[in-house]
Amino acid sequence: MRLIWLLLAWLTLAMLPVHAQEILIGTGSKSGVYFQVGRAICRLVSGNIEGLSCRPMESAGSASNLANVAGGSLEIGIVQSDVQHHAVHRSGPYRFIDTPHDHVRALFSLYTEPFNLVARADSGIAGLDDLQGRRVNIGNAGSGQRATMETLMRAREWTTDDFQLALELPASQQSLALCHNRVQAMVYMVGHPNYSIAKAVKLCDARLINVEGPVIDRLVKENPFYAYTRIPAGTYAGMDGPVRTFGTLATVLSSTDVDEQLVYDIVRTVFEHLDRFKRMHKAFYDLEPATMVRKGLSAPLHDGAIRYYRERGWIE
Repeated sequence: MRLIWLLLAWLTLAMLPVHAQEILIGTGSKSGVYFQVGRAICRLVSGNIEGLSCRPMESAGSASNLANVAGGSLEIGIVQSDVQHHAVHRSGPYRFIDTPHDHVRALFSLYTEPFNLVARADSGIAGLDDLQGRRVNIGNAGSGQRATMETLMRAREWTTDDFQLALELPASQQSLALCHNRVQAMVYMVGHPNYSIAKAVKLCDARLINVEGPVIDRLVKENPFYAYTRIPAGTYAGMDGPVRTFGTLATVLSSTDVDEQLVYDIVRTVFEHLDRFKRMHKAFYDLEPATMVRKGLSAPLHDGAIRYYRERGWIE
């Protein structure tokens, strides 16, 4: 009888589902494109790699994702190319940080992220210099827009005292603050179209402002991770002409702590289903492998990514 019970117990255990390995992807606010990147990757991974599940995690943004990838609590993070560069080279906001990022590894880059300056029509803000003396949301600590805004502030020799008010709201809250006139302008590093910006333009009589001039020219010239970009006319309601600004690239990072075969499978899955990936959001429309495996990547490529790219002949 005991043997029969043992056999039944073994059969019961054998019939239980095998729990899939789960990976976590650090993204950003649910209103931003980073979260859509995480969702898109997870949809591909969960549907095409047996025994692997994937979950996009809402986060504070680029710097937070980088820290959590480096610390091992995330397998993958979406990070602005400038944040990646400064962390790897211990420059900019990372020059005084003791935590090394030697084991951070790049997988691929994605779309251009413009630096978006969105202002109320009644604010009198027509350019970057007009932010002085105004109420501005500069972004929450740990976000990409905060890091880029701080770079701009250093280039202009500004501090938060140069604003009437400097709020530190996350991306998910700043459009509401703009609509309620708590702030007159907000900054956002995000691809287009973006729901939060569309809402501010439609409901709050806000508009995108050109970000250009000698300070921007110097930043683009001195930093390889910045580039001029334009937001096309018609992207949002009432936008009759293009908006000129500068931007970075969204990049996908992992670390040497993540298994080579796992990264190989994830990268292979994304590129083998790239056409489907590109249909998941308008910001992904122009993605091309030749750019994705090289542009905007300051960290070394992960060994798993290198293996797949060599098989495809994209790198030597």
